[in-house]
Amino acid sequence: MPGSYLPEFRREVLDLVKAGRPVRQVAADLQMPSQTIYVWLRQDRIDAGMEPGLTSADQAELVAARRRIAQLEDEPAVTRRAIELVKQAVPPKDGSK
Repeated sequence: MPGSYLPEFRREVLDLVKAGRPVRQVAADLQMPSQTIYVWLRQDRIDAGMEPGLTSADQAELVAARRRIAQLEDEPAVTRRAIELVKQAVPPKDGSK
């Protein structure tokens, strides 16, 4: 499951690898996929500016922006539905529709 490891744990794992321990050994010792560690290493290089790509901060900002856009896109639909429900519950004052 993505995002299931605490940032402190990730940092400790990266520190072990940077100290010279092989990725496969660290992965085996911690009973986790070695691919996960490789992904963390790549992201660490991106965050350090050593490799092109979206930094962790940029990714978090992008996720937040997409979430907000989805909220804003849902608001008109919710409002329209609320108006429909009010129209059904409250008849017009003059008796016409």
